[in-house]
Amino acid sequence: MGRLHGKVALVTGAAKGLGQVMAEAFAKEGATVYAADMAPLAYEANNVHGVILNVTDVEQVKAVVAMIKEKHGKIDVLVNNAGITADKLTVRMDDAMWDRVINVNLKGVFNLTREVGPMMEQTGGGSIINISSVVGLFGNIGQANYAASKAGVIGMTKTWAKEFARKGVPVRVNAIAPGYMMTDILKTVPQDLLDGFAKLTMLGRLGQPEELAGPALFLASDESSYVTGHVLEVSGGMRL
Repeated sequence: MGRLHGKVALVTGAAKGLGQVMAEAFAKEGATVYAADMAPLAYEANNVHGVILNVTDVEQVKAVVAMIKEKHGKIDVLVNNAGITADKLTVRMDDAMWDRVINVNLKGVFNLTREVGPMMEQTGGGSIINISSVVGLFGNIGQANYAASKAGVIGMTKTWAKEFARKGVPVRVNAIAPGYMMTDILKTVPQDLLDGFAKLTMLGRLGQPEELAGPALFLASDESSYVTGHVLEVSGGMRL
């Protein structure tokens, strides 16, 4: 049996990219996975079910969580992966750019966890994995909104690790801070810039999306049963 046999997982931002990689990896390890996104899935995989969801819409969030609970009675794993960027230097960043990124990357994580965390307390435990970023740890020029959102995700992670453990139920909350991973977005970046990013890592290269699957599986599974409130950097040792 797989490491997630019998578990039910909800992964946001899972139509493609890092979310797809995690959804497929969870399913291969035995989980029933709900892959939520504003767009239909760009792939098909056994035990992965696409769900249309805007994480900023509280009523949609409630409806999706209620649907999964009605079908399975629980959610064992929540991965808050949905995120966007809208980059500009601070002096050129308008209110709409700030609000859009904060609403998706920060409030969206809050919306999902506010529904799923208490459910996990009631059903006996679970694992919440919040996808942050090295930008949330170190900041980055032109990404004040993104950095603020991802740093906020880390703050919420540490807070929820304390809140959802108060009743003695093993609800674990951790974050992953990826570095530059070769998703479709980076494939449009000029090679000289990519080479520069690679030089910022101790391993001298950029990451592949599949390299996030192992860390996510570890935090989702019972193998990490004594890990909570932790930020796992998956960046090749990047320093911005």
